[in-house]
Amino acid sequence: MTRVNEKIRAPKVRVVYGEDSQQLGVMSTREAVDKAKSVGLDLVEIAANADPPVCRIVDYGKYKYEQSKLKKTSKSKGPVKMKEVKFRVRTEEHDYNIKCARAEKFLDEGSKVRVQLQFRGRENAHKDLGFVVMNRVKDDLAGMAHVDMEPKLAGRAVSMVLSPIAPEKRVRKFLLSHGELIHEDEAKDEEFDDSDEVENEEFSDEEE
Repeated sequence: MTRVNEKIRAPKVRVVYGEDSQQLGVMSTREAVDKAKSVGLDLVEIAANADPPVCRIVDYGKYKYEQSKLKKTSKSKGPVKMKEVKFRVRTEEHDYNIKCARAEKFLDEGSKVRVQLQFRGRENAHKDLGFVVMNRVKDDLAGMAHVDMEPKLAGRAVSMVLSPIAPEKRVRKFLLSHGELIHEDEAKDEEFDDSDEVENEEFSDEEE
């Protein structure tokens, strides 16, 4: 519960004021409340666990409204989806480009991407080649994502998790000359298809 004016219990508080968060320094709570009321505003405790607690001189009604709006905006974003793109040790260059373009598309939509590479047959004896492919993917998508989980071997597969970087910093690499993504239907893999979404797996914004 947010404490306001005389309900603030700490004997001394650190006071900030104005849109630029001007520091007014540490003062007694009584003095701070009087200062707030002298300009027709309220003293609102915004960091109760600090030493001393931090209080802001604001219009409490407006402050409550803005905080409520922030909460609604946060909830409206909803959970972050986890998408998946799958490679093989011998994924051909054309299919490799298509899969990376697909990963870029998912990242640009704000989704996390799990990159997975599965070994088959004799490939299990050369698992180091799987890490070569995964590190190439990581480098090629560096303009769109940062690595949440480095390439990790589990059984017959290597997995890596990527998260999108800030929209203004994103640079796509896998585009056709006219700016469109390579058509996803051009790359079909009957035995090991990419799935748009990892089943039953969602990540909230708070984990980011």
